[in-house]
Amino acid sequence: MILSMVTTLAVSVVAASTPLLIAASGELVAEKSGVLNLGVEGMMLVGAIAGFATAHHSGSAMLGVGVAALAGVCIAMIFALLSLSFLANQVATGLALTIFGHGFAALLGRAMSAFPRRFCTRSRSRC
Repeated sequence: MILSMVTTLAVSVVAASTPLLIAASGELVAEKSGVLNLGVEGMMLVGAIAGFATAHHSGSAMLGVGVAALAGVCIAMIFALLSLSFLANQVATGLALTIFGHGFAALLGRAMSAFPRRFCTRSRSRC
């Protein structure tokens, strides 16, 4: 019983951490070249929500994967343009992209949710 729970937990941890390990490997290469990209998480979130929305509405998982990659590339190009061409602060630009990614994913995720959060001015017990 305990061994099966530990095995299930280990498999779940490895499966959930794979995208983060891939992104961290890419960031390691970018930092070796002298670029500090703190917006990796925002890029992943924008790609994920764009891919999910596309796959959900079109019914094609492959189209969703393609749109997710394209959205991530577009956000990465924005970061590259701001930090390399316009010489903006890489830390501030990366953090802004991360905050944008979180907000964009929350906005689209709530809009696509079957149970959107209700906004209410009354106490929570009556909402």
